[in-house]
Amino acid sequence: MQFHGKAHKFSDNVNTDYIISGKYKFKTLDMKELARHVMEDLDPDFYRKITAGDFIVGGTNFGCGSSREQAPLAIKHAGISAVLAKSFARIFYRNAINTGLPVVECDTGEIESGDELLVDLAGGVITNKTRGVAIPVKPLPAVMIKVLNDGGLAAHFRKYGGFNFD
Repeated sequence: MQFHGKAHKFSDNVNTDYIISGKYKFKTLDMKELARHVMEDLDPDFYRKITAGDFIVGGTNFGCGSSREQAPLAIKHAGISAVLAKSFARIFYRNAINTGLPVVECDTGEIESGDELLVDLAGGVITNKTRGVAIPVKPLPAVMIKVLNDGGLAAHFRKYGGFNFD
């Protein structure tokens, strides 16, 4: 899996209410509508700044807070190709993989907003084309790559009629 896009960097401890504010989660389940409000509490213009394929870049503990699946789903429906962070809250990480949103643990210290990135999950590296640096990534297990390639856990189950990780 390879992705190419622009970085949009945020700080440590970005919680799920910052990802998609609670005021929207209870008004609609329309993911396209929720996607228009992704990260707006931290950057009101975020949705207008992104292009399909871009990345959200965080620090430590990205996705902390509630366990609602709307956070990774809204990110995915906004067109973000992956979230890169130093570490993730465990439930967000699992929800992201289950919904088909790639999450990549790496040192984000050499990435700034606006940097052009090439993320190669199979190769285990992020190339920051703007800064000319290669950043190693914590590899995803093969089973997670398969689930992501299938579009998430539900899509994987539909495709195989249950678990199939061979």
